[in-house]
Amino acid sequence: MNAIKMLINGEAVEASNGASFTRHNPLDNKPVTRAPAATEADVLRAVDAAAAAFPAWSNLGPSARRELLIRAAQSLRNKRDEFIQTMAEETGSSVGWVDFNLDIAANGLLEAASRVSQVGGDVIPSDVPGNLAMGVRQAAGVVLAMAPWNAPIILGVRALALPLACGNTVVLKGSERCPATHGLIVSALQEAGLPPGVVNFVTNSPADAAKLVSTMIAHPAVRRINFTGSTKVGREIGMVCAQHLKPAVLELGGKAPFIVLHDADIEAAVEAAAFGAFSNSGQVCMSTEKLIVDNRIADDFIGKLVAKARSLSVGDPRTESVALGAVIDISTVEHCNELIDDALAKGATLLCGGKVNSTLMPATLLDHVTPQMRLYHEETFAPVKGIVRVKGEEEAIAHANDNPYGLSSAVFSRDLARALTLSKQLQTGICHINSSTVHDEPQMPFGGVKESGMGHFGGQAGIDSFTDLRWITLQTTPRHYSF
Repeated sequence: MNAIKMLINGEAVEASNGASFTRHNPLDNKPVTRAPAATEADVLRAVDAAAAAFPAWSNLGPSARRELLIRAAQSLRNKRDEFIQTMAEETGSSVGWVDFNLDIAANGLLEAASRVSQVGGDVIPSDVPGNLAMGVRQAAGVVLAMAPWNAPIILGVRALALPLACGNTVVLKGSERCPATHGLIVSALQEAGLPPGVVNFVTNSPADAAKLVSTMIAHPAVRRINFTGSTKVGREIGMVCAQHLKPAVLELGGKAPFIVLHDADIEAAVEAAAFGAFSNSGQVCMSTEKLIVDNRIADDFIGKLVAKARSLSVGDPRTESVALGAVIDISTVEHCNELIDDALAKGATLLCGGKVNSTLMPATLLDHVTPQMRLYHEETFAPVKGIVRVKGEEEAIAHANDNPYGLSSAVFSRDLARALTLSKQLQTGICHINSSTVHDEPQMPFGGVKESGMGHFGGQAGIDSFTDLRWITLQTTPRHYSF
């Protein structure tokens, strides 16, 4: 079993009371990681360390911050073998998913490095003679970052890379389901030479999460919060942030629609749909959840997609090379079995896959899904997907928008102008035309609408999220006042 420690002010530490918790493998339930179960005193000490490091880090020149982030990207890549082993043990991830994570995460650090000199502002014309007016962006302070288990390297790095580039210091709260994986990210940053206190890492037992997060949000030095995870937990975090009037970036659940119009390139649509629906066994916030297909080409598209789904191997990623590893726990299996039973009882047709009694779930497709079925509305976060047949684009848009979420979406059509017009009608923060719903680039404005969250990671939008905009004036000539 892998025993890890927290990092506070540059020192590897246990919980102050010696408490710990254990993460078990989702396939055989064997213990794989022992991690400190932080106390309130521990997390407050982490925030204090970040606050103490903030003045020096925020005033460090952009070239120095850039060099450290570039070194961190290489250090992260050098840990590939450790990530492969650790993610297979903690989350049941396949090697392909680890490499996908590692590539985007390393690029995320490089993108952040390229942004260090772009935290600027504007000179704004003033009506006052001799008044130089500026809108200036400055680092906000301590950022509380919370990343999930499903894409742990990508989302762990995203939670802290751009905040660091902007001059903030960070406390990263690791996921209880992959503490060692998130610990490897922090280790890479330490190896790159980040000063003590710039990045701090805390872990907690699941039962203590809400209390510790509330404690950190309430700390006066914490000026920004970012969280990626479920809508249920995100709503609770948002409420605590509101109580303390603290801005938060919340990237939450999804039910991404994938629209295939009658004039789509069927082969391209099948490849994109399979990748979007079954990457990481469907455990992606952007995962294709609702396949909406025009009746005129439905049989052709569905037949080819079923063949593709049946070709995807399922197995233990610790011992074999597979497309789909394990889902995170048996509760996911039980939830999906209920959705399948409900859909079949109400008229859906099972095309491939189906119910299982272990965390090794095959790619599963159900046809003729309707709004009367739970599968139509609920996020599966698993490789179980429903197909909705429609007559024309208006019906397709109506079904796509008929859910509380709004993160990612896709439209397939050879008529690009038509597809672009439809994309503007989709109630999602992201839309990809003739591409998968699962797509990520660190320079892009990543965020959702409706119950998929608020705020943005990435690019200039991310800089705006993690800095304060200040109005500063310099009066260069004598000024006349009314009295």
